[in-house]
Amino acid sequence: MSEVKGRGAAWTEEPGLGDEGRRRSEGGMGRRAGPLSRANQQALLEVEGLTVRLRVEGEQRAVLRDVSLAVRPGEALGLVGESGSGKSMTARAIDRLLPRGAAVSGQIRFDGAEVMTLAGAGLRGYRNQVAMIFQDPRAHVNPVRRIGDFMTEALRTNLDVPAGEAYRRAADMLGQVGIDDGERRLRQYPHELSGGMLQRVMIAAALLTEPKLLLADEPTTALDVTTQAEVMAILDDLRREFGLAMLFITHDLELAAAICDRTAVMYAGQIVEVRESALLHDDPLHPYTAALAAARPDIAQTAHRLAAIPGRPLSAFEAPEDECAFAPRCPHAQEVCREETPELIGLDGGRSRCARAVDLRGRLRHELAEGGLSDD
Repeated sequence: MSEVKGRGAAWTEEPGLGDEGRRRSEGGMGRRAGPLSRANQQALLEVEGLTVRLRVEGEQRAVLRDVSLAVRPGEALGLVGESGSGKSMTARAIDRLLPRGAAVSGQIRFDGAEVMTLAGAGLRGYRNQVAMIFQDPRAHVNPVRRIGDFMTEALRTNLDVPAGEAYRRAADMLGQVGIDDGERRLRQYPHELSGGMLQRVMIAAALLTEPKLLLADEPTTALDVTTQAEVMAILDDLRREFGLAMLFITHDLELAAAICDRTAVMYAGQIVEVRESALLHDDPLHPYTAALAAARPDIAQTAHRLAAIPGRPLSAFEAPEDECAFAPRCPHAQEVCREETPELIGLDGGRSRCARAVDLRGRLRHELAEGGLSDD
């Protein structure tokens, strides 16, 4: 039996949304189609000055520092950075899934409502509208409950959908993500499904509550390369078809550029650059982004050694709070970079957290074109 049905365009197509007014014929879910241009739209999700402190080695330390970002309706925003930079913590903070004892400051607004004050039914309703897809599906499903119980729980408990209708919608959605024989799959347990199929189940479960925003936390990390491509094609195709916004977390700069309208770059718990994805690689605004781009392998060129960023990446809780966290590794660092933490400023249609952003404007692009970054 074939596991995957043919499913729309792959994630290399141009950004765009589904046909306006299109509707699901059987599941009853309306598809939200957005306008072609979102530049002047009110943000669906707004995060301003988000700082999260957790107890690390006996003391409260910042794991996110002054994180600010926005996602417009129908837009895909990529969030990239090294391990420990705070990407997953940002998504968990947005979905109110932080561990106990977390000290949070700043603002998170969704559709104009203040998220940090939500509780009870309000918080459950918010999570119906902001669905999260985790990077390891087996760690986020109950191994002793059937797939049908997992997929329909939110429909039955939060939206009061009758059990029969909830299971019908779940089976239909499994078909939408490329899983045949949905009714039989709903009766199975997680261990009976492959990793790729289980991640499709996670995507289907996230879409069942008709969310407006998807938080996709490295949804293909635990999958092989072929399955990764299949899952990403399904996720991106359905997101466009339903007109959903998405915050897409990944280590893969190329993947973010392929499916995201804009990309935000994180380092040591901070957003250091936000830029249109098409410009991020060729015309970066921050030395860290330029260093990441220079370190990418290129199959069209022969290199004896890949460019590497000197030093080691800092975890967010290790970063100094009174200077640029990237300064010790940055070839362009000067004394001004060590005097205070730079602000995130607007520049050339993007944003950069660099004290020398204006001075380096255009220079980083030329250095990349010449094959690497030069010291000041």
